[in-house]
Amino acid sequence: MMFQAGAVQLLCLTASSGVPLFCRGRGASRQLPFSVIGSLNGVHMFGSSQDAQLSSTVTEWGRVLWRVYHESITLIAVSSEEGASELYLERLLENVFSCMVLILGLDDLANIKNVERLKRDLRSCYKLIDSFLEVPNEGVGDLTHCADCLIPQEPTILQECLDGFSQAAESEFGCLLVDGKIVVATEKWWRLAPQEVVLLSFLVRSLGGSSSRDYPVFLPQGSPNVPHRLLCFQLLAGVDVCVLCGPTPSLQKVERELVCRFWSPLIDCLRICVRLKGRCFPGTVSIPQGILGLLLINRDNSRALCSIQGFQESAQSSASFSQERRRELLRQFYTLATTRYFLAEPQGEKHRALTEEFQFGFTHEPVQCYLVTDDCKCFGIQTPQYQCFVLTTDSVPTFALRSLATRTLTALTTQTAF
Repeated sequence: MMFQAGAVQLLCLTASSGVPLFCRGRGASRQLPFSVIGSLNGVHMFGSSQDAQLSSTVTEWGRVLWRVYHESITLIAVSSEEGASELYLERLLENVFSCMVLILGLDDLANIKNVERLKRDLRSCYKLIDSFLEVPNEGVGDLTHCADCLIPQEPTILQECLDGFSQAAESEFGCLLVDGKIVVATEKWWRLAPQEVVLLSFLVRSLGGSSSRDYPVFLPQGSPNVPHRLLCFQLLAGVDVCVLCGPTPSLQKVERELVCRFWSPLIDCLRICVRLKGRCFPGTVSIPQGILGLLLINRDNSRALCSIQGFQESAQSSASFSQERRRELLRQFYTLATTRYFLAEPQGEKHRALTEEFQFGFTHEPVQCYLVTDDCKCFGIQTPQYQCFVLTTDSVPTFALRSLATRTLTALTTQTAF
């Protein structure tokens, strides 16, 4: 089977009959021929009929993953991208099915009554699904299932404003985002399942272009069959405030009576947040020299801070490492560390399937790891509460990586409330 290099294809079919529902792709890819789709689904169905579960395979041209959800929907991910990991494709399939539940609800997917109608309804999911398929240009939430965050200079003022705005809008679920990264959120918003928080952030960003939106959503874990209203308001370009609520209040009432009243006095503060979107934390936090990028994950509350600009670095480093390349290197190192050394989540059968076998032969759980390449170096630290991954130039001595990463972790956790 021929497949173009550097491409990812996502196939969705009915689990019982193998009827294709949609096919989405990324990169230099065309929609796969029906014969290829049938072959990929057929080999999986044949394995199931023989009591064999086919979950993934690697060929000379790429990697394929199969997943069945609620014995109703089959999702297949096909990737020919160099270095495409099973962890990434696994998370991609989880995110895509959750996107479908978020917009359509679980009942319509678990109990398919009319295939042609479901095909039409699934079109409303394409934009959100494509946002997960696109090469990530902001954050790592799709891979880590932790909410991408931005630490503002004045979090207290923004938090008080959001709490007041949410209460006035008859909601306990509110969030302020800058380019899909959470600046502040209400306590109840943080109590949503981590993947739901990630999905809502992606949804808000994918709905850009309107000053206000009223969108029905199903929470895949909290409320998969009963919809809520997601009200979103654009305060500045790339800055959105949103609340989850019931039948009241109306979108017009909130926009007319509450948005300007609460947020107009904080426009300057919001503009400062926009300027921080690449760095993601205030300039008052001192980071050691030599760092090109960092990823900090709070394991207790499933929040992530990914920073790829605003560091002290040479002109040569700035030219050699674009923001896209820094983010991709951090994603690759995170994948390496969490599948070989660190436990990204409580150990179990699901995690075991994504983890290198030799990890389970260790007599201890690794807490540090590093990687040295021709042009950069990486170091990772895991503590009971945090995971910290740093990307540095090749000029940083290998023996100094541990000290540099430790100082970075200390600076971020002691000088911010992350």
